[in-house]
Amino acid sequence: MDEQAINTRREPDHMVDTLAALGESLARWTEHGDQLTTAIPGLSLFQRNAATPPTTYLYEQSVCLIAQGVKRVILGSETYVYDHRHFLITSVDLPAVCEVLSASREQPYLSLLLKIDQLEVSQLMADNNLPPPRAQQSSRGMAVGEVTTPLLEAFHRLLGLLDEPKDIPILGPIIQREIVYRLLMGDQGAHLRQMALAGSQSRQIAQAIHWLKRNYTRPFRIEELAGRVNMSTSTFHHHFRAVTAMSPLQYQKWLRLNEARRLMLAERLDATTAAFQVGYESPSQFSREYSRSFGAPPIRDLERLRTPAPR
Repeated sequence: MDEQAINTRREPDHMVDTLAALGESLARWTEHGDQLTTAIPGLSLFQRNAATPPTTYLYEQSVCLIAQGVKRVILGSETYVYDHRHFLITSVDLPAVCEVLSASREQPYLSLLLKIDQLEVSQLMADNNLPPPRAQQSSRGMAVGEVTTPLLEAFHRLLGLLDEPKDIPILGPIIQREIVYRLLMGDQGAHLRQMALAGSQSRQIAQAIHWLKRNYTRPFRIEELAGRVNMSTSTFHHHFRAVTAMSPLQYQKWLRLNEARRLMLAERLDATTAAFQVGYESPSQFSREYSRSFGAPPIRDLERLRTPAPR
């Protein structure tokens, strides 16, 4: 979906009321910080008081919902823009570039992210005899869908549990199950169904991604990774790019560079030590690839990140 796809149609009054209530809850829970990891497993809340610059981020299997503001996510050459009428769904872990486009102190960006349990998706499909998606070919692992009133209501009830923490262990999983069901039955349900379908090519790519995340410091050969998920080398390479918009080696490089950046920023490692720790054998190659990815060599990039933003 591009920016032109965000229209100005009028929502039903009940949806407007639910959206306003959701926004009030998000604003209240994030008033002391721009991000909150809640007591509900997999649920995080966000607030931004200004537009943000493009930032790299690893989107895990999740659904992102906005109560106020607009966000853009860039995956490869594709752009996804979503607002309070649209959710972003990610069916496999994907490195992307994201930026908040619309936010101010008067009208802050308010959103939430809920991680999706693939086992829950599979169980719901089995319990309800939901048919597999028609298309068996791999498709991009990210999409924008249309928000419905039942989906909004379920998320509002989930946030309501934060005021009753004793109810979270019992009611939390029930409401999350309803949310997954609403997503499965919605306009982007095929994305989730494809990932949950045993033996599907998308599921095989998800398994390869899981291996890469656990072993990103290790060198690997494409044919060996393809063999791990029972695919031919050419088929594997084709479908990996179809799902992630990048090659397996590019995916590994993204993981390495972003972990090295985290190590230098959070643990104060020098560039050479960080490069070796994430699997690089050549510090000069690390510096070149780092500069291409982040727009500056490690020292300059870290100085910029550590400089407080002007108020």
